[in-house]
Amino acid sequence: MKILLSGGTVVSMDPAVGDLVRGDVLIENGVITGVDECLDAPDAEIIDATDRIVMPGFVDNHRHTWQTAFRGIGADWTFPEWALALHGILKPHYRPEDVYAATLLGRLEALHSGVTTMLDWHHVARTPQHVDAAVAALRDAPGRSVFCLGAGWGTPDPVDTEVRRVHRKLSGDKRVTLAVGLRGPDDTGMPTVARELALAAELGLRTSLHIASDGTQRPVADLREHGLLRDTTTFVHANGVSDEELRMLADAGSSVSISPDVELKMGFGHPVTGRALAAGLRPTLSTDDVPSAAGDLFSTMRTAFAVQRGLDGGLRSRDLLEFATVDAAHSCGLGHRTGSITPGKDADLVLLRTDDPTVFPVTDPVATIVSAGHPGLVDTVLAAGRVVKRDGALVGVDLPGLRARLLASRNRIARAAGIPLDGTWRPRPEPEE
Repeated sequence: MKILLSGGTVVSMDPAVGDLVRGDVLIENGVITGVDECLDAPDAEIIDATDRIVMPGFVDNHRHTWQTAFRGIGADWTFPEWALALHGILKPHYRPEDVYAATLLGRLEALHSGVTTMLDWHHVARTPQHVDAAVAALRDAPGRSVFCLGAGWGTPDPVDTEVRRVHRKLSGDKRVTLAVGLRGPDDTGMPTVARELALAAELGLRTSLHIASDGTQRPVADLREHGLLRDTTTFVHANGVSDEELRMLADAGSSVSISPDVELKMGFGHPVTGRALAAGLRPTLSTDDVPSAAGDLFSTMRTAFAVQRGLDGGLRSRDLLEFATVDAAHSCGLGHRTGSITPGKDADLVLLRTDDPTVFPVTDPVATIVSAGHPGLVDTVLAAGRVVKRDGALVGVDLPGLRARLLASRNRIARAAGIPLDGTWRPRPEPEE
């Protein structure tokens, strides 16, 4: 079980390893065992990485795959319109089989674009059967997934029983692990947040929480006042949160996940990338949802880079690649296993074409990945040493069958919800009083 990636341009994201203009990566039993300019492994399967960049797999720490069937439908929507459409109008018509199809295609989409580790933020848990369908889909897709189980918005119902049930279900599973999607204090109150954090701590689980402010609230300060900031929590978005509160997150060892395309398009405000760095936080990046934005981290990096450079000119290409690999891996509690090409870590690796006309000739590999990279360059993907994409195609996947299944699911949900699929529908939330 040896694989040698031979002759590629290695972008390791590990300062101790460095980058190699021409290098080899040796994999044994799914683990990286060597990185050097030239390695001798006569008994290994050779994968020719000539004209390829070898990089760590991307880590997306916040994606709602259950929405995959409605890709692009909300590209012009504000956040209230998206929330009404997906959670108020469409979600009630989701069956477990719809969740399965969307989650499986969503996970495969991520893998296809080089995301070897993905946190699936699941807030369509209408029944245990819906939850089990999502778990089954993540297990049926290759790659590493974190199933982030959250309660439905606006409900005070306890999630303890369901979290414990899924925790038992995933016990011993090394590819699919569990996290808890917290409900915010503005949604259900501090006692609920405290109870869910205590549950997560008891089970040894990390947590994730959507949070933002319009400038009049102080959500992070309120959590700190109640002793509820943890180094195991990732705060998603954080738009409008004050610089002082970002420093509170840094002091607590928390993480922040930024989804720049969704945040800008839905009206959340500027991404907090630069302010987070100034506060001592290492930002991470996520795609969020495909009804509103692209599902690949190349696009996410490029948007975050352009916006922050336009604001203060402070970021460099390597910063963005760190956000989307090693920093995001740490935010999932997986920094010891993935996020960089480091001997001893799992072989979660991506080979990008450098002979493609859209990037040729490559002078600076990191700058090319961030400024011009796209899913079409993803030639080969390895997840824990297993080749799951080769020569630009996913291995062992019946994509035509899955596409047909997802289309049938989308069309049934749309009919049940009474909405057209011709691009004319726009939900109309009630104006706030």
